[in-house]
Amino acid sequence: MHITGWLLAVALVFGSCSFSSTGPFHAQCKVEWYFGIPCGQVYEMLVTQIKKWRTLSSCAIGGQKCLYKLQSASVHFIAAKHTTPIKRQVDDITFRLVTYEFFSHCHVLAMSVSETWYTIKDHGTNYCNLYNLMEGSGLIRVRGYMEVTSEFLCTQRSSANCTLY
Repeated sequence: MHITGWLLAVALVFGSCSFSSTGPFHAQCKVEWYFGIPCGQVYEMLVTQIKKWRTLSSCAIGGQKCLYKLQSASVHFIAAKHTTPIKRQVDDITFRLVTYEFFSHCHVLAMSVSETWYTIKDHGTNYCNLYNLMEGSGLIRVRGYMEVTSEFLCTQRSSANCTLY
């Protein structure tokens, strides 16, 4: 096997595994949020915020609360992209919204993954991609708000500074 073939095989093996014992091999973040409001409201608030932060002008005061692009949206699933304003790296974002408690509560499973395959550390950027939308939309202040994640599920979450990223 040529060295290129060997490297490809190693990349495929490691690329097919999403986690090691210390966390993801690739910069990404998985977060679960719980809200005491219906998923329809959560959906509207998230989609509105993604659209509000679509241009570079919303980053004029600093941070990365800009360059979000809505890819698709339904009351149960939202897909978007976020481009970092300086390095122009792109991250894929998804939100899966699941209703519970007789349609009065919403459970959101969110994920942000760097498209750049070699990105291992991201200073918490993937976490901030998701959290900034939650904060900007006001969802962190609604009844029943709860966040569940960890350093294992979110690359460098504990050192994330979402006023910068």
